[in-house]
Amino acid sequence: MTSAAAQQGPQYDRLMHPVLIAGCIIILVSFAIRASFGLFQLPIATEFGWPRASFSLAIALQNLFWGIGQPLFAAFAERYGDRRAILAGAAFYVVGLVLSSFATTPGQHQWLEILVGFGIAGTGFGVILAVVGRATSDKHRSLALGVATAAGSAGQIVGPPLAQALLSQMAWQSVFVVFAGLIVVSLLALFMMRAPLPQKPAVGEDDMRTVVKRAVTDPSFLCIFFGFFSCGYQLAFITAHFPAFITEVCGTVSPGSLLYSIGITSGASLGAASIAIIGFFNIGGTLLAGWLGNRYSRKYLLATVYALRTVVAGAFIMLPVTPVSVVLFSIAMGSLWLATVPLTSGLVAEIYGLRYMGTLYGLVFFSHQLGGFLGVWLGGAMYDLNHSYTLVWWIGVGAGAFSALIHLPVKEMPWAQRPAPVAA
Repeated sequence: MTSAAAQQGPQYDRLMHPVLIAGCIIILVSFAIRASFGLFQLPIATEFGWPRASFSLAIALQNLFWGIGQPLFAAFAERYGDRRAILAGAAFYVVGLVLSSFATTPGQHQWLEILVGFGIAGTGFGVILAVVGRATSDKHRSLALGVATAAGSAGQIVGPPLAQALLSQMAWQSVFVVFAGLIVVSLLALFMMRAPLPQKPAVGEDDMRTVVKRAVTDPSFLCIFFGFFSCGYQLAFITAHFPAFITEVCGTVSPGSLLYSIGITSGASLGAASIAIIGFFNIGGTLLAGWLGNRYSRKYLLATVYALRTVVAGAFIMLPVTPVSVVLFSIAMGSLWLATVPLTSGLVAEIYGLRYMGTLYGLVFFSHQLGGFLGVWLGGAMYDLNHSYTLVWWIGVGAGAFSALIHLPVKEMPWAQRPAPVAA
């Protein structure tokens, strides 16, 4: 049997299966740590007296090299096996975190975050969603991709509060080491992931080079590629800068408020809670997006998600920022946060097939991370220049509107079913 699915292990005709569970565990831990880096910005900058842009550039490089590494790890997985790719990614992650605990200069943090970026690439969406997509039948694939994406959101719920609790008890250097240990423990889930080495393409089946060349010259692929840019910009900017923004703008929380009664007593704790709230509501939003993606046009769903994000972000920055508005924004943005991921990955799989889904989605995800790099870096640079994040917010609003429009021309028809071009 030489089909792509057979080469990658069993394909399950049910929603929950061992490959999905293993992938959820790995991506949950990976994203719990990734979502926490914004909380280290103030402690590190305060300890060394750095401008905001210094650590922001480190996180920006993390996002950029996450994007660069995504298609590389996906291609590695499709050639040498998913488990080997995940192990390699985990090794980068652990080494980057441990060495970062010894970093004392901006340059050291910036270079070491490159290793962390590669680590996220090897343990993140590109590899995990591809193996989950291949292991799941057509009937359940979109929702399974939504479940795996939601696991990343669950990590976002756990990660920032955990990081905040650890930072209140130990130095930030020790927290990095603890996080490295969690990555190692998560690898036990690989024993559940049956993924034998892929074989060469069957006779008549296109190889990776042909499929990639075909995709990158397809206008629909380019629309998906450029449309994913704003998602990365918005998510990375909020993850990296929102806690610091809330800490400075909101200050203290009123003692008589509901937030204060549940332990959110300062801007710092509100900032950490806001990221967790985003992650909590994103679980439902992502699962809903995956469910809807099985039933309705993914490109129109993506356009809707981006349009709603544009409205939410614009309204938030135009209204006074209060603890209540922060919570409402976190709920609304969280419901839309990673809803784009199962829809985008599902769209790539639907149009270009499953065999090289990881590589193609990795290429699309590179645009996402270019946006992430720009969002994080611009946030720090513009803050140091203007002591305000307002302009960076409005750039994100405009990028979201662009993404809502550029998905409309995408042709959702599978490539194999498209009519052959008429010879001149």
